[in-house]
Amino acid sequence: MCTGRCSSCIAVTLYPLALISIICNIVLFFPGGDVKYAKDGHITEEVKYMGGLVGGGLMVLLPALYIHLTGKQGCCGNRCGMFLSIAFAAVGVAGALYSFIVAVLGLQNGPLCKVVLFWVTPFKDSDPSYLTDNTWWGTCIEPQNIVQFNIGLFATLLATSGLQLILCAIQMINGLFGCLCGTCANKGPL
Repeated sequence: MCTGRCSSCIAVTLYPLALISIICNIVLFFPGGDVKYAKDGHITEEVKYMGGLVGGGLMVLLPALYIHLTGKQGCCGNRCGMFLSIAFAAVGVAGALYSFIVAVLGLQNGPLCKVVLFWVTPFKDSDPSYLTDNTWWGTCIEPQNIVQFNIGLFATLLATSGLQLILCAIQMINGLFGCLCGTCANKGPL
């Protein structure tokens, strides 16, 4: 396959992943679909790091746009374009890695919730993990179903950032081949 076509395929796949990351991070600010928790500052700390919005979103979306332009018309126009795609893909790797780490921390520490009268993170440093023992989930009385909400969205961020990380790493290798070997224009099938 031509390095330019490979770049286009990678970019087209990165677009929805970046959009999913952005949406997940925005939704995490509104547990139960209510704005009062964000207004009162009762939001899980890892949500405020905006791993999905900044890391898996913008830091992957911008490289995806450049990578897509690199692969325009099936093949890369020059070696410099492919070299720059390596740098842009590295930015995407950094963003995806940031989003991945924040999602892992969000899952590990658990949500901020109201337990009896106080807002705490009851599952932080718990042994065994609250992820494997759902009998603990009832300790959070507000927001309703916050544990399932956080697990679902942080797990989605974890999966999307993992895919973004793989795709951007593949683009770095693809860009290296395109830079070293040149374009595939008029060379026939490869």
